[in-house]
Amino acid sequence: MARALTGGAKTVLVVEDDESISMGLEMNLTAEGYHVLVAADGEEGLKLAREGEIDLLILDVMLPRLNGFELLRVLRSERRTMPIIMLSARGAEMDKVMGLELGAEDYITKPFGLAELLARVKAVLRRDAIARASEGAPIRSGDLEINTATREVIRRGERVDLTATEFDVLLCLVEAGGRVLSREQIQSRVWGPTHHGTPRTIDNFILQLRAKLEDSPTDPGHIVTVRGVGYRFVG
Repeated sequence: MARALTGGAKTVLVVEDDESISMGLEMNLTAEGYHVLVAADGEEGLKLAREGEIDLLILDVMLPRLNGFELLRVLRSERRTMPIIMLSARGAEMDKVMGLELGAEDYITKPFGLAELLARVKAVLRRDAIARASEGAPIRSGDLEINTATREVIRRGERVDLTATEFDVLLCLVEAGGRVLSREQIQSRVWGPTHHGTPRTIDNFILQLRAKLEDSPTDPGHIVTVRGVGYRFVG
């Protein structure tokens, strides 16, 4: 059964089958003033995510009935944009890359410190609030129209399907106004300064964006590599 607690302004859904971890998260998040929902399997978590106004989802990867990657894929395919932090006992780089590519905002490897997780929660919610506050008129650049309110990209009149994180990386480059951003700057702006990723993660997202936005991904006209420095967006 899911457990709900009344409390603070922001609602956090924890989907975790390890009761000791879920109880610890529930207790500490409640103490920080969050309203906490807890689900013990992926199907129950998906039901709660669809039913309520969730401000943040903390999602374990290894779940019964529906694993974390599958749940994440469903939520993003339904264009549900709540920020998601993934938890996993597996620290393999490819697991982290998969979670981020599917649209998670952050990925934390178990075991983790509660202080670090609470700091990540605050950082993710702060970035989400800033992004929502800045929603306004679509950004037009070349043959692209980027709508921050609906988080949609239109290219030559056709909608381009991007994951949540692909959209964030693209928006980061566009908002740089033609300036070159290093991989570290992109990582910091998209996931926050405390995120421990690798340059390969950024490169993978750039490759995916080029495949979706460029006439010739191998000879890009929008997302240009500045050798030895990073990437910049050309409108």
